[in-house]
Amino acid sequence: MTTIAIVGQGYMARTHAASWAKLGFAENIKYIQTPRPGEPLEHAPSATFVTDLDAVLADPEVDVISICSPTDSHPEIAIRALRAGKNVLLEKPIALTISDALKIRDAARDSGAIMMIAQVIRFFKGYQLLRDDVRDGHLGTVLSVRGSRLSNRPDWAKWWHDEERSGGVVVDFSIHDYDQLNLFLGEPVAVSAVSVSTLGPIETTVEYRGGGVGQVLSFADTAQGVPFTSSIEALGTKGMAGYDFAAAAPTAGASGVNVYSRSGVNGSESREIEGDDPYTAQVEYFLDCIRHTRQPGLSTTESAIRALEVSLAARQSIATGRRITIESCVADADAAGTVFAP
Repeated sequence: MTTIAIVGQGYMARTHAASWAKLGFAENIKYIQTPRPGEPLEHAPSATFVTDLDAVLADPEVDVISICSPTDSHPEIAIRALRAGKNVLLEKPIALTISDALKIRDAARDSGAIMMIAQVIRFFKGYQLLRDDVRDGHLGTVLSVRGSRLSNRPDWAKWWHDEERSGGVVVDFSIHDYDQLNLFLGEPVAVSAVSVSTLGPIETTVEYRGGGVGQVLSFADTAQGVPFTSSIEALGTKGMAGYDFAAAAPTAGASGVNVYSRSGVNGSESREIEGDDPYTAQVEYFLDCIRHTRQPGLSTTESAIRALEVSLAARQSIATGRRITIESCVADADAAGTVFAP
């Protein structure tokens, strides 16, 4: 029987709880661990609020922990959970430094437990369709990838605005898009980034070994009422493809956008995506990995570390105005995992 504890009680904790509940595990969420207990989580009706993480880790019934706490707390909590033999779903970013990320990776390896970094973008259907088209050779060799991520000011948590705790926009927010660039283009070797303000707009250019280039536009301060949007476009030797997402605006009758399109040597196509629930798909995949004692090849720890390498280089580039070189500590195969397996 799967018994779950959630660390945190903010937006992502509620999102994880909702996903567990959709899979039929609402009553299996036994604990919400947080320093300051608050209102009960709607999708965890039987959960007990506790302030002591040791009490959660000592409970032999708990075999899964969703860690949704501020990023600066990830190393301590994740490593303690792994050493206690718990399977861990850890929200991105994995950590704020490469050193801490490697410590978490090593603790996971030593524990024998299943750990997955919640890089939820890999579970959006539109991003999956692009991955499939690249895998199947429809675009040929990928030469360039462009991503964008635009949102309102993230005032849902005060800690997020402290870069010493969150890493700021390029570490907490843009890391999704850097992960996608890495996935399609391989090993990053240099990063240049410029920012208009702390929240952006930020333009990041990533150079890749072998000649590929990626670009990301990030902005976390759009006008209130403007819906969250994200996009990705890939250009290859045989064609191009892209995915556009926009949440529904808070206007009566407004609809969102969820469209994937491809144009290539064999023609063009466009499709509307329906029924997309990436957070639940992510949790379901993680649970399947636990059941089959299989490491999560669709979202590897190594890919999370490589995305963090780019994020930290972008942050350094913004601070110094310089092009920052990267010597990645992650091999291409480890970062890609099984996402391109047939």
